[in-house]
Amino acid sequence: MAGGSINSTATVSQSGDNKNYTSALSALTTLFFMWGFITCLNDILIPHLKGMFDLNYTESMLVQFTFFGAYFIVSLPAGWLMKKIGFQKGIVVGLTVTGIGALLFYPASIVASYMFFLVSFFVLAGGITILQVAANPYVAILGSSETASGRLNMTQGFNSLGTTIAPVLGAYLILNEASNAVEKAESVQLPYLGIAITLFLIAGYFMLAKLPKIEAETYKKSAGSAWSYQHLIYGAIAIFMYVGGEVSIGSFLVNYLAEPNIGNMVETEAAKYVAIYWGGAMVGRFYGAVMLSEQKDKKKSNMYIGIIMFASFFLGWYLTNEAELGAIFLGLAVLNYFAFKLGKNKPNRTLYVLATIAASAVVITMLTTGWIAVWAVISIGLFNSIMFPTIFTLAIDGLGKHTSQGSGILCAAIVGGALVPLLQGYLADTIGIQHAFIIPVICYIYIIFYGVKGYKHNIVQE
Repeated sequence: MAGGSINSTATVSQSGDNKNYTSALSALTTLFFMWGFITCLNDILIPHLKGMFDLNYTESMLVQFTFFGAYFIVSLPAGWLMKKIGFQKGIVVGLTVTGIGALLFYPASIVASYMFFLVSFFVLAGGITILQVAANPYVAILGSSETASGRLNMTQGFNSLGTTIAPVLGAYLILNEASNAVEKAESVQLPYLGIAITLFLIAGYFMLAKLPKIEAETYKKSAGSAWSYQHLIYGAIAIFMYVGGEVSIGSFLVNYLAEPNIGNMVETEAAKYVAIYWGGAMVGRFYGAVMLSEQKDKKKSNMYIGIIMFASFFLGWYLTNEAELGAIFLGLAVLNYFAFKLGKNKPNRTLYVLATIAASAVVITMLTTGWIAVWAVISIGLFNSIMFPTIFTLAIDGLGKHTSQGSGILCAAIVGGALVPLLQGYLADTIGIQHAFIIPVICYIYIIFYGVKGYKHNIVQE
């Protein structure tokens, strides 16, 4: 059955009461927060490095090319690693590698070499890739298969909390008034040293923690390999398009909002709106956690929705220091809520409804100027929200014993975050930054297809 569940009989080695699952999910949530925080710092570092090394748009997008290129290279070996050492040890390895990557930013800042920075990004992303391959299927399997999409949306909500905090903190620590390239490079040292220490501490916890163990051999037998499942292959393309579109938009936001005919903002002010963009993804994912779950208590659900709406107003107000702008963001969050209602609690339907609105918002920002263009592009974060976890759970639905392999394939497709921004960077250099947003429009059109038809199961004969 399609619809975001994982049709397998995977079990855990413990008796698996809800308390055990809650503890495990709480621990896993810290991973989602950390890799969201680290990934979104790229959006601050890109304009910072662009100015430091006098790069054009295409050259500056090599950051995302290197970072997300690591997903393509590391994902499939990471899937093999999970089978050999298990999810918990895989998480420890992933945290350690990510921590080493963060440490490399210190010597990169001393040498002040763009190539050294790119190497640091690659190692950092390699560790995050291992974490993704381990944590996403782990969260999906720990609990009822029918609520896998809602559960993954909840953990992805904390991923978005990290992406919301990162631009604000990153702007404060990194986008300072440095007068030369050396000082700009040095501003990177403190944030990434702090990240490295935090990652090593979390790795120590996971090394000692007693988490439920997934018994891979208890999966139902299924034919062929993960490559035999057409909905997985289409899902991998959808992940490619989604990550590519989302990362492209986030990567260009600071420079886009600085355009005189768009926002005419300085970098530190634009960074606040980057935080709102990613904060929208957080709001939408918390909506998804409620509205794509099997919550039967309407009063409780309405209370959760009310809290999320209040939080969206506070978030917009806090980040912009203007209640009026907080109210605008609340209005967009209300629109996002009704988009979820149109989804009728069906993951695939919700996916194509939100993708349609996201595509429309990109077109609006391409055709307008000023505050309309600003809020159109910022609103896309709200509608991006549930796309990754929903595509992921639809794509691995029914893979059985091939779930680990399928997870590796999907994480490899995150390479879209490497290639799509590079293509948009080339277009920005040739036809202008505003018209270059045609690339995310194409990405969302494919996601609409996946939500309408591509998610349906069809085993391809090998």
